[in-house]
This record gives sequence, structure tokens and C-alpha cells, in this order.
Amino acid sequence: MRFTDRRDAGIKLAELLVKKGYHDPVVLALPRGGVPVAAELARALGAPLDLLFVRKIGAPDNEEFALGAIAEGEPPELVLDRASRDVLSVPQRYLDETITAGLREIARRRSTYLGQKPPVPVAGRTAILVDDGIATGATMLAALRATRRRQPARLVLAVPVAASDTLRRLASEADDMICVQASDMLGSVGEFYYDFSQLRDEDVISILTQANAQPGASHHNKTP
Repeated sequence: MRFTDRRDAGIKLAELLVKKGYHDPVVLALPRGGVPVAAELARALGAPLDLLFVRKIGAPDNEEFALGAIAEGEPPELVLDRASRDVLSVPQRYLDETITAGLREIARRRSTYLGQKPPVPVAGRTAILVDDGIATGATMLAALRATRRRQPARLVLAVPVAASDTLRRLASEADDMICVQASDMLGSVGEFYYDFSQLRDEDVISILTQANAQPGASHHNKTP
């Protein structure tokens, strides 16, 4: 199966989520690609849409190879593949600089997308983490652990497509995992979309504005 675009993927994913009947859900998207997917879930569930910011830590000279990831939080949640770091002999200075740059970009995106708006509370609620797909799972692992620290009653991972082995590795980190298509042969997430265009900051802001205008969105932003 290939999805037309991220919105189509979100609609198909939402069909599975609605059947679950989760109590008091809040949808957390990983920007940028997870936002249009998550917007469809929030619409279908009548839930607030918020963002969770994560940055991949790429290897020197090969940024696509994930050494780990860092997610926002107090303190930030750092996930690091120490075996890969040792094999590649990655210097600590490189890691420190990359983490600092990642946190700077997280701060920029939060300010750009959300201004001074505080995060939607997730304590005691069903937190649904959403991305447009999962390959290695480094960023999602950091996101799950950062969200778990916020004490949701239930933590759900929801994606349109993911590598089967990655889902197995992440199984212990979430209470539920919802995936439209798990693949044993996932080269890249983009292969499962006809349109996998890069989103701009303006696109994310537009989607968030529309989501926040939904009837009931502000009501769900408050913990009962």
C-alpha cells in the first residue's frame, strides 16, 4: 500500500484509532512530517493537537545515519546508540555540539510554531504520539520516553508505516502501537507515499491554526 500523501495516511490511521475509544486523548505530532498526519487524528477524535519536538543526532559525514536523538523536556531526553558511537569513534565534542545545535533548533521551532503557548497537559490522559513513519526509531524512542515522563495514563504510538523490527524494539516503550502498514523491507518512509514533499514552517503553522479552530479544541486543552 502507498498513501497519496500525509493527509491520506492520517485519515487511514484515524480509522483505526477511532475504534479504540481512548479516554481523554491528546494528539502529539513530531514536526514537521507528523503534523498533517496528526491533524487528521485530532479531527477524528475531537482531541487537541500539540507538538513534541525531537531532533535526530546524525553521524559525522553521514547525517542520515542516526546515532540517537534528543527530545525537548526538563531536562531534555537523550537517546544514544553507544555501540554505533564506539564503532564510528565519534568524539564527545561532536556530540556536544550536535546536541546543542539540536536544542537550539527545537527552541526555534517551538517559538515559530507555537509562540508562548504552553504545552497541552498530558498527565492522566491518553497521549498519542504521531509521525509520518518510522525507520530506525531513534527519534520516536526519545519522544516516547520524554512523553512518558509527563505521566500520561496511557501512551500510544500511532504511525501510518513503520519497519517491523523497529516496532518490536519500541513495543516496551508504549502501552499501545497502532500502525496501518508494518514492513519487513522498509528502505525509507518516503517510498510508501506518492507525495512526500518537504513541509515548510508555514505549512505547519497553517495546519495548527486550522486544528485549533475546530469546535471543542480549546475545551480539550484543559485537564478535566
